[in-house]
Amino acid sequence: MNKGEFILAINPGSTSTKISLFKEEQCILSENLSHDIDEINKYKTIYDQRQMRENVILNWLNENKIKLEQISVVVGRGGLLRPMPGGTYIVTDKMLEDLKRGYQGQHASNLGGIIAKDIADLAGVNAFIVDPVSVDEYQDKARISGLPDIPRRSLVHALNIKAVTRKTCLKLGKKFNNSSYVVAHIGGGISVSPVKNGRILDANNANEEGPFSPERAGGLPASEVVKMAYSGKYTYNELKRKAHNLGGLMGYLGTNDGRVVDKLIESGDKKAELILKAMAYQLGKEIGAMSTVLFGKVDAIILTGGMAYNKRLTKWISDMISFIAPVEIVPGEDEMFALAQGALRIIKGEEKYKVYEEEVQIND
Repeated sequence: MNKGEFILAINPGSTSTKISLFKEEQCILSENLSHDIDEINKYKTIYDQRQMRENVILNWLNENKIKLEQISVVVGRGGLLRPMPGGTYIVTDKMLEDLKRGYQGQHASNLGGIIAKDIADLAGVNAFIVDPVSVDEYQDKARISGLPDIPRRSLVHALNIKAVTRKTCLKLGKKFNNSSYVVAHIGGGISVSPVKNGRILDANNANEEGPFSPERAGGLPASEVVKMAYSGKYTYNELKRKAHNLGGLMGYLGTNDGRVVDKLIESGDKKAELILKAMAYQLGKEIGAMSTVLFGKVDAIILTGGMAYNKRLTKWISDMISFIAPVEIVPGEDEMFALAQGALRIIKGEEKYKVYEEEVQIND
């Protein structure tokens, strides 16, 4: 790495790219650069957006008078890679290949490592990714679903889960590699994970299992889903969208905004109150279930994600689970800070970066 002073963090979303510039732990510049939807629609694949997004980032650096030689490292959001242990990974050719093809699916985050590598090469520095959603640290017994045809997969909000666990360790005077937590990430999707000694031992895949969320249906009665699938009312894509985008709060109340639900409750809407209580109830059950994975030895339960700002929801959850362990509320998900922290730990020598090809199983 060169002697530049800045960490450049890049987080591509579906219609925007978040970029932040850090000096050590301090964020000195940050912006969410929006991309015109018509411009996005010009590209057949997510990978085809690569150059357009890179140009936007380079223009932003130029506008803010940041030279490439001032950058010490570039870190991007990890995408849908092969199952892999958590940590900070240097971007390698095999990783780039899997990001381009979308090994576990197509998502804008796949561009994170690709763009980070391109800009890092221009700057003459290393590129990293940190704790992508494909982090898989499951115990083998956690992979068994009940049908041999359908293994349970680890696709989890790993970046935020690990970041808030580290933050809580600092607050409580605990060591990341010698403590146990249940972390509930409550956002558009919900992940509830037992984290022991820094490893995510299990989780509900937010698209398929667990509590319903602002827009996802969560776990559903299997036989009823089969009936819907064969009812002739829905195509595959329509039913998938119903479960992933039009379920949860959206399905019951027509909104995925917790603030709107709060206002409905304050105005006396009993249905809105019942549905939000049901979400809290399902979250409490899932947290209780995941605490058994840790045999009840839980240092704290952490509620995080965007919906953790909702005090009504977090109180209802806390009332159910506080007998298990103290409840820590860490609202939001500071992904950019988490990315920068992952790179900073490498720069400071607190951790060694991992190499993708050495950590994943490659059969093809």
